[in-house]
Amino acid sequence: MQQRPLVFITGASSGIGRALAECYWRMGWRLALAARREAEMKSWVDAHGISADSYQIYGADVSQPDSIIAAGQACIARQGLPDVVIANAGISIGMDTAERTDLDVMARVFATNNLGLAATFHPFVAAMVRRGSGRLVGMGSVAGIRGLPGHGAYCASKAAVLSYCESLRGELRGSGVRVVTICPGYVDTPLTRENRYTMPFLLRPEEFAEKALKVIESGASYRVIPWQMGVAAKLLRLLPNAWFDRLLQGRPRKHRQGQGRS
Repeated sequence: MQQRPLVFITGASSGIGRALAECYWRMGWRLALAARREAEMKSWVDAHGISADSYQIYGADVSQPDSIIAAGQACIARQGLPDVVIANAGISIGMDTAERTDLDVMARVFATNNLGLAATFHPFVAAMVRRGSGRLVGMGSVAGIRGLPGHGAYCASKAAVLSYCESLRGELRGSGVRVVTICPGYVDTPLTRENRYTMPFLLRPEEFAEKALKVIESGASYRVIPWQMGVAAKLLRLLPNAWFDRLLQGRPRKHRQGQGRS
């Protein structure tokens, strides 16, 4: 009897990660859920009555490569090689380059959003190539398309996600392993609720997850969700720098560490 497909999701304790887990569970997939907050993940699976043979929880910190690599290796040992791996975990904290402590914030953001993403994929790449199939999903952001004032660490990290996933996609071309880059616009999660600016086309996590799942299953290589934000991002990319700078002049900045929830 063929086993049900398996998805490995980081940042699965809340927000987009949890919404993606619910979408896959409703489709009958087995779940490998990774995050630091194991209790929140256990409460969620218990509340949904998910059977013990349908999930495993892996306590891991993606900012620590050995931690998330160990979680991936444990997943393969306990549940088998996933069909889909979603590197969703990420953090967003405002920064001011004039403040020395914010350089440490930037290092923390990069450790989570960039090194953590690569470390999430690491345990699975070679095995997926040997099998000749699999999907590696990197969670970017429209914030990676142009830099926003006060948002240097996050925007830079997400720009790096886009380039990294593009590089990996080229490396794995012809192997049967697909790399999918998904760029959320604004999604109502703990990361965005403290934002001090308007968030057009705001989606609930459940809405985003349903759209993302369709993109992943379609085999597309890159998609902005919702599509309206993709259009807006392309228009912003085309603006001359002087116009772009003037457009964002006076825009409220992202909370720095200690000013709001991080």
